[in-house]
Amino acid sequence: MPTVSAAAGYRAAMVADMDTGRVLYSENANDLNYPASLTKIMTLYLTFDALEHGRLHLDDYLIVSQSAANASPVKLGLAAGSKITVEDAIKAVAVVSANDVARVLAENLKGGKEGNFASLMTHVAGEIGLQRTNFENSSGLPNDDHMSTARDIALLSMAVYKHFPQYWKYFGIKTWTYNGKTYTNGNRLLGSYPGCDGMKTGFTNKSKYSLVATAKRDGHHLMSVVLGAENKDVRAAVATNMLNKGFNMLGTGAAPVVKATPVAPPASASAVQSPAPKKSAPVYSAGAAGVQFGAFSSDAAARQQVARVKQSVGVTPVIEPTGSGMYRVRANGLSDAAAADLKSRASAAGIDCYIFH
Repeated sequence: MPTVSAAAGYRAAMVADMDTGRVLYSENANDLNYPASLTKIMTLYLTFDALEHGRLHLDDYLIVSQSAANASPVKLGLAAGSKITVEDAIKAVAVVSANDVARVLAENLKGGKEGNFASLMTHVAGEIGLQRTNFENSSGLPNDDHMSTARDIALLSMAVYKHFPQYWKYFGIKTWTYNGKTYTNGNRLLGSYPGCDGMKTGFTNKSKYSLVATAKRDGHHLMSVVLGAENKDVRAAVATNMLNKGFNMLGTGAAPVVKATPVAPPASASAVQSPAPKKSAPVYSAGAAGVQFGAFSSDAAARQQVARVKQSVGVTPVIEPTGSGMYRVRANGLSDAAAADLKSRASAAGIDCYIFH
């Protein structure tokens, strides 16, 4: 696939290291753009959060409302009053980018109103560090106030990867069959780029063609983001170019490159380069809560995070292998107040984390 430059027609692009958050190369990554169906990454993030906390289960059935049935294509075409399992809903959103199913998830997660869910999406976006993102719906269907940036989309994608590694597999599904019909993932790199394991496509007339694509190679896990490409070919070619560029830069030790609008890297990237001073270890009361400081694709990367947390906030978390081959870094057995204090201190030190129960 040929190398494509900005002159060939795209609005923003970047490549970053999924484990460290380090931005390797970026073009216009802070410029506002319409995210289209990349929005559904946040819809799935909140779905995974509900699964993690027991508010949903994969085999639960969700009711399809008339509003969801009336959603604009692309959609599964579910009838009002019908049901779909949570797991099938996740696959429909991840693989098909089904707008009706995104609305089903939104309405079931937030009191039957998509607008309430959109407000929650924007609130959580701010909590995990997105700086220029506003959501107006769960699907990315056209709305002039529904905006984001390549930098924010990258950080959101990284949050899914780090916070909910057990559900990452859904973004790598190439084909999915439902009710006798087989659907193919629009992410071409899943079948053509060595090591590609996800993630999500997007398109509206205003947004043009967008793509988040991730790939593993030589112990590294990289993510490319492309916004506003003129067509599917350009979208795939730019994503390929970004990933190739990123792996080459890692191989040569090249310094990060920022073009046009300066990109504000994810907080974790700053922490890697300039760790906060070591502080004395606090004493925390016991309880059923905990704080997760990310999930990593290798034990070595997890150990680096343990060292960062210990140096920055004086707490030594543990490494918990997961069944999916990831390594969680967690502090367990905390009271709610202790977990909140630890999360606040770690976040202030530039470490991405969240509380779990």
